[in-house]
Amino acid sequence: MDILMNLPNSLQFAIQLAIVCICLFYGSKKGGITLGMLGGVGLIVMIFGFGVKPGKPAIDVMLTILAVVVASATLQTSGGLDVMLQIAEKILRKNPKYISILAPITTCTLTILCGTGHVVYTILPIVYDIAIKNNIRPERPMAASSVSAQLGIIASPVSVAVVTLTAFIINSNHHLAGFDGYLDLLKITIPSTYLGVLCVGIFSWFRGKDLDKDSEFQEKIKDEEFKKYVYGGGCKSLIGEKLPNSAWLSMWIFLGAIALVAVLGYFSNLRPAFNTKVDSASILIVDNNAKTIKEIPIKNSNLIITYNELNKTIKDGKVKSTKENIKAISIDNNLQITQENNYVIINNEKFENAKIIFSDKKEQAKPLGMVEVIQIFMLLAGSLIIIFTKTNANNISKSEIFKSGMVALVAVFGISWMADSMVATHTQMIKDSLGNILSEYPWTYAIVLIIISKLVNSQAAALVAFVPLALNIGVNPAVILAFAPACYGYFILPTYPSDLAAIQFDRSGTTRIGRFVINHSFIIPGFIGVITSSIFGYFLASFYGYL
Repeated sequence: MDILMNLPNSLQFAIQLAIVCICLFYGSKKGGITLGMLGGVGLIVMIFGFGVKPGKPAIDVMLTILAVVVASATLQTSGGLDVMLQIAEKILRKNPKYISILAPITTCTLTILCGTGHVVYTILPIVYDIAIKNNIRPERPMAASSVSAQLGIIASPVSVAVVTLTAFIINSNHHLAGFDGYLDLLKITIPSTYLGVLCVGIFSWFRGKDLDKDSEFQEKIKDEEFKKYVYGGGCKSLIGEKLPNSAWLSMWIFLGAIALVAVLGYFSNLRPAFNTKVDSASILIVDNNAKTIKEIPIKNSNLIITYNELNKTIKDGKVKSTKENIKAISIDNNLQITQENNYVIINNEKFENAKIIFSDKKEQAKPLGMVEVIQIFMLLAGSLIIIFTKTNANNISKSEIFKSGMVALVAVFGISWMADSMVATHTQMIKDSLGNILSEYPWTYAIVLIIISKLVNSQAAALVAFVPLALNIGVNPAVILAFAPACYGYFILPTYPSDLAAIQFDRSGTTRIGRFVINHSFIIPGFIGVITSSIFGYFLASFYGYL
């Protein structure tokens, strides 16, 4: 094992990256929760083989996914999702000619409302039924619908990706002027996402051969059994079905919770605030009872401090000492502080019975975080639906959304933990190799984020893994804001559950994985959606004055 630990840092990183990729490829092949469990294999090799310190699994991401999935699964079990689907089906069946454009817009909207792309499973059979019965190549709307459902995550007010990115930008050392929070992100990501989805739909309208001109398909349907399989077995339609009042009530409860989350996100003063210690390098002038008389922030300041006539220069305000034998302090060679017996003089201002101390922490009232707000209100929504609609709670865990959501949760747990451990260990090397490139060519940030998203199979986990590093390297927060849609990159390999579901529901076989795996139905719509959304995001960020 010492041999592995003594290898050059760059070689260790290359080997560890290869291990992550092997786990991803093998997990994708096996399917199910294998992808997440293989994170344990990678962690064993890294920790015991390379001596890598374990990172942290994306707990906030996982808990938010859990809360949103539980609420969405409760909505599905209560029939509230059927109400949404009935409305969506009416729109789609009324305009079958435009299914390749309307279907992706519909799935994107459902994701924005529900906070999870897993709602797409319920509408994919409807999309296929409409396409095949109107002689439209099913691959067109099916692949576009799956991709667009995931594109909608960065535009959802109840997605952990939105909250995570907002927090990173707000807390950046280089504050983005005019960016005050939650809805400032959504006003860019919602229109840019829909414009990207529209581009996906327009491309999909023309992709592939029409079914009557596809010789391979025509050859297959010469088999009457296969033809019956492809065109028969239509899905159950919700049009004309009178849904119970309880289903409508559950939908309004769910949408009401989302509306409250959005309001609390915008008006932070409506959220309860709690005192918490935050980093704040400062000089405190305190009285004999340790009560602060005056506070002087020293972040990014240069200090010259005299301890018993010994001068010491401290840069960037990084003072952790609380020594009380300070004789004098000069701040940026401008502000002069002097300690004389039991009084302090700041330039010409005198404070009796006072002394100088340093502090690197201070208590500050901070409103309840949006991660917690989403978790609380999603649990509340699920609870209210059960209470007021008499939904059988035992059936919630049997719903398709719950099962798929738990698979995604396990995947995020294992893969994000493994990837975080690897990235955290090699942060400095990544900074050295990528720092100048990202600063000089900001668009490369989007490329790296797409790749990381594929590695961790989660938009929120990708943001957690890379955005702090990018900010630390010096990437402009406005660039991070503009390229927010680039956090979706797991379409590169057809391993995500929604993609696999689209392949399964397309009985015609036109939505498929190619011979070389990488040439599958989702890769071109995925790149079109992410690239165009990022371009529109860049223009919108410029329009709002962030760039």
